[in-house]
Amino acid sequence: MHAPLLPKPSTYRLRLALAPLVLAACAVLPACTTVSPARHDMTTKIPKEITTPDLVDTRLGTLKFFDGVPTEATAQKVYDQLDFSRGIEVFLNGIPGASLVAMRRGLREVGAVDGTIGIWDELLDSKSLLLTGNTESVYAFTWIDLTKGPVVVESPPNTLGVLDDFWFRYVTDLGNAGPDKGQGGKFLVLPPGWQGEVPPGYFVARSPTFNNWLVWRGFPVNGDPKPAAESIRKVARVYPLSQAGQPHPPKFVNLSGRDFNTIHANDFSFYGELNEIVQEEPEDSYGPDMMGLFNSIGLVKGKPFAPDGRMKRILTDSVAVGNAAARSIDFRNRLDGARIYPDGQWNTPFIGGSYQWLTKGGARNFDARTMFFYAATVNTPAMAVAMPGVGSQYASANFDAHGNPFDGNKTYRLRVPANVPVKDFWSVVVYDTQTRSLLQTDQRFPSLSSNDKPRANADGTVDVYFSAKRPPDAQNWVQTVPGKSWFTIFRLYGPLQPWFDKSWRLPDIEPF
Repeated sequence: MHAPLLPKPSTYRLRLALAPLVLAACAVLPACTTVSPARHDMTTKIPKEITTPDLVDTRLGTLKFFDGVPTEATAQKVYDQLDFSRGIEVFLNGIPGASLVAMRRGLREVGAVDGTIGIWDELLDSKSLLLTGNTESVYAFTWIDLTKGPVVVESPPNTLGVLDDFWFRYVTDLGNAGPDKGQGGKFLVLPPGWQGEVPPGYFVARSPTFNNWLVWRGFPVNGDPKPAAESIRKVARVYPLSQAGQPHPPKFVNLSGRDFNTIHANDFSFYGELNEIVQEEPEDSYGPDMMGLFNSIGLVKGKPFAPDGRMKRILTDSVAVGNAAARSIDFRNRLDGARIYPDGQWNTPFIGGSYQWLTKGGARNFDARTMFFYAATVNTPAMAVAMPGVGSQYASANFDAHGNPFDGNKTYRLRVPANVPVKDFWSVVVYDTQTRSLLQTDQRFPSLSSNDKPRANADGTVDVYFSAKRPPDAQNWVQTVPGKSWFTIFRLYGPLQPWFDKSWRLPDIEPF
């Protein structure tokens, strides 16, 4: 064995004497260069890529370290960034839940809770603020609270009904796409963790949250909403299981023409909306990863949401950037599969054909989910999968044929080709880009439907015009607002195969 090589005694003593001075200097000088360690018996070559330099230039500025240990100022800068970025992610991932918090608030305002059903007897008009609702279906909404136990829903026939949980996840279909096959029937909705007896005679749905939103869509007969509204009023009932077997008189409130808001906030108060779900629902109701993200910014079950001044400033910035991100994803999306036609402007709301926004490999497409929920409501497989002749399909357009946002000062034309592939009817509806709700103009219904019997051209095509003032001889006209942008959704009710195989194509909207 060979004795280890040691420095000369004088050199060794000098190093020992200088070491404390060097360390002390590095402690007070953030930009100090790390001293190269002496070589020891166990010293190996350290790959450069696993180390951290003393100075690192980033978009946050220069980050400073002493031998890999961040300075106090660097650590604070990084924590500010973590809180800021997590606040953005909470906004984007919390949109579905916050949307239903706003929905519940609106339904409470008009009394469509506790077994009372809100119904638009005369169809939805632009007075109500509701994310991309249509003007053709007879909507009926109510809020279901399972905190006191199971709830019975008596569902009417020939409707499209959906029950979604408080995080806007699909629970069950009722009606045409449901287990009752459109014949109507009794559904029993069970709360999270229900271990009690389940009586026979019901279609059973188990919800992972105590709060749930129930929506039905009825269909006009020859353009008349009255038969659908009467059918819903005659049959639809919501009551506790404990009251089964008792008489249940109709409990409805007509929402046509009602002015109320069902849209979540886009400022700091958004986090307060989200906190309602965090406090009311099981702690694991949105999964451990999402709840961990919410916890990281102070949204913790059983604790008040009370950010200090620093955190409130950061989260106010987070929600501003998060809202900008959601609007970018929604209006100027860069998502593969969003375009219905690769060379066109029409988009699909269910990218990949998944109501859960999952890729074929099972990964969550978060941007696709954000694109849907920032502008829309109702989550069901029936809206996402191709079922010729059943349900409905959607195409949205944010830009004209030249790729420019729609301008209320200009005139546009959509030429709907002949033989629209629908079993039932089609419609085109115009929305406000700010509220994502029906555009408010002099027209009660900012839309046109084949039920309106629009004037057709000699070749069977239908020209629809969009402008602030009706163009000369334009019978099929939807009014817009000068100085405002807008977007539109084309709907097909009972879509047929030519829509799915794209042998029938919807052209882009052209400036006229």
